[in-house]
Amino acid sequence: MKVYFICGLAADSRVFKHISLPPLYQPVYLDWIRPEPDESLSDYAIRLANDIDPNEEFSLIGLSMGGMIAIEIAKIFNPVFTILISSIPSSDHLPKYYRLAASFNLHQIMPIALIQKAAVLKRLFTTETIEDKKMLKDMIRKSDPLFIRWAVNAVLNWDNKNIPEEFYQIHGGRDAILPRRYTKPTHTIVAGGHLMIMNHAAEINAILEKILIREKEII
Repeated sequence: MKVYFICGLAADSRVFKHISLPPLYQPVYLDWIRPEPDESLSDYAIRLANDIDPNEEFSLIGLSMGGMIAIEIAKIFNPVFTILISSIPSSDHLPKYYRLAASFNLHQIMPIALIQKAAVLKRLFTTETIEDKKMLKDMIRKSDPLFIRWAVNAVLNWDNKNIPEEFYQIHGGRDAILPRRYTKPTHTIVAGGHLMIMNHAAEINAILEKILIREKEII
């Protein structure tokens, strides 16, 4: 079965380098496409799903913003399973202070270059390996400022209350971007931050294996 991976904002498929799937599952990485002006997150998700063949069984794994897009795809198609990592299934789970910032259009006036520089500098104080820090810095520096501007606006204006009945949400207890207290994950990695996919991959892989083996038994 194909498992489509959708990465987070300012990232690419390299962010999944430590994630492994059990045998018989084939990872496929969906690359970001250029958004249309004022395109909603849900409309963008449907265009991104053009590379998915809905006539064959498939599943979704989304990281951060990629998890929100996975939810939107799951609403239209019928994946065998949908797994969110460091993400949320409903716009109701966004912190209220994000909505407040959006109401004042603060995200529209903040310089994207400043956000990128801050994200790069933050790597000085995180626990990834030196190799992973270099990779993350490279992804951030190469990210498209126009895409980041659109993505931040699309997330802050996301409106979804429809949560799939069968989905899994792996969340970090120390996630500062999407704090755990605002959402209800099915699995929690207590010491995990928003980028736990880099430094808690072994725990995430163990959870994924249990989920996939269970789904395989059900199928």
